[in-house]
Amino acid sequence: LPPGYWLFLFLSGPLLAFGFYCAYVHYVHLRYDHIPGPPRTSFLFGHLSYLKRQTKDSGKIRQDVFLEWAKEYGPFVRINVLHRASVLITNPQLVKIMICNISFSWCLVFLRFLGRGLVSELDHELWQRQRRILDPAFHRSYLMSSMGAINEKVEQMMEILEAKADGKTEVCMEDMISSTIYVLFGMELKALADEQKSFLLAVRNIVEGFTMAENPFSKFSLGKRKLINKAQESIRLLRQMGKEWIKYRREAIQNNQEFPPDVIMQMLKREEGINDEFLVDNFVTFLIAGFFLFFLFDFSNRLRAEVNEVIGSKKIIEYQDLGRLQYLSQVLKEILRLYPPAFGTTRWLEKDTVVDGILIPGCTSLLFSTYVMGRMEKYFEDPLTFNPDRFSPEAFQPNFTYFPFSLGPRSCIGQYFSQMNAKVMMAKLFQRLEIQMVPGHSFGIVDSVTLKPKNGLVCTIKPWKS
Repeated sequence: LPPGYWLFLFLSGPLLAFGFYCAYVHYVHLRYDHIPGPPRTSFLFGHLSYLKRQTKDSGKIRQDVFLEWAKEYGPFVRINVLHRASVLITNPQLVKIMICNISFSWCLVFLRFLGRGLVSELDHELWQRQRRILDPAFHRSYLMSSMGAINEKVEQMMEILEAKADGKTEVCMEDMISSTIYVLFGMELKALADEQKSFLLAVRNIVEGFTMAENPFSKFSLGKRKLINKAQESIRLLRQMGKEWIKYRREAIQNNQEFPPDVIMQMLKREEGINDEFLVDNFVTFLIAGFFLFFLFDFSNRLRAEVNEVIGSKKIIEYQDLGRLQYLSQVLKEILRLYPPAFGTTRWLEKDTVVDGILIPGCTSLLFSTYVMGRMEKYFEDPLTFNPDRFSPEAFQPNFTYFPFSLGPRSCIGQYFSQMNAKVMMAKLFQRLEIQMVPGHSFGIVDSVTLKPKNGLVCTIKPWKS
């Protein structure tokens, strides 16, 4: 054979494969191009390069770009990335039908780092079984009984903050608010001051890994591949920590040792049909979910006045007090409208379906964004203005345009528990402290699987004097 024959075969194989791939990408374009959407900036990469450029040049997060597209192209927006096509839907009636209907499959858009926990389980029957097991841990009677533990843990956080309340010491509020994970699992809040604590670093590594994994070419980049490997190693660390924590709690139950009524204790009390992998999967799920939940506080005199009237100077906040903090509830909802920790949810369309006269091909990921819909003028007047009164009992509230905890059967099981934690934290912060952003720092958000503060909300703290 001629010397160049093997070289020709070596080069022609990849070229032929690339040609077939390009042909498939073109086929995908033909299937979806009847759906409204912005022009692709690249045949191969679709809209990916434009989204990356907007983030780099304009500082916009992906959801801000989706918002612009939704305003320009209407309730259906086609988004192309490589050989994949997704459809962003911002029609409230379709949100109702497709999110709340279990015939539309749950679609997980990031890597299955979490195992087969409540968030990542795709099989609806297995998910339903998990939900039935976990429901008692978030029942109203349990939530009421957990107020003592929540007060105790938040008081530990307040002690850390008050020790730094000299008006000069810089405090990362993102780290402090992420202490909700301790409330869930009864861990020690004193470890919060140690930023080198292994599990906090592990969670941060996982968030970075999620972000890198969204780019299908990350594994071919040596530097980014290292970050993904680091995230996978961090998941193994969390899972090992979960196994040890569950073993420790199980032995404590056998020895009649008392623990606060946290989520792990509730699951262990219902061990029928539960194996360790189930417990570990959900341990990791709730641990990461707790880290994602942070809040931007708007320190208004009206909110302080309500806290002073309802709470006064007492340190123990009762369950009944939370229902009387009406304006605080409105503030929390308005924060979640503008800055939802999770942008929304997704569903998988298995078969070709005609929706409002538009054919959406089967095997399509449908995107539903509470961030986008919460900032559209057609649903919320003057949407970029922070106005808690839009959630007052007398105000008109459009249905299926606000879903920070999702909707339907797969809505967040811990939404009321997390809001209880947030209300107790906010009430205590407004009651006793004055918090200001460090000069030179501005509030910004990063689209990192979930929305999170860009600079960690670095603040200084002073005691509040009414």
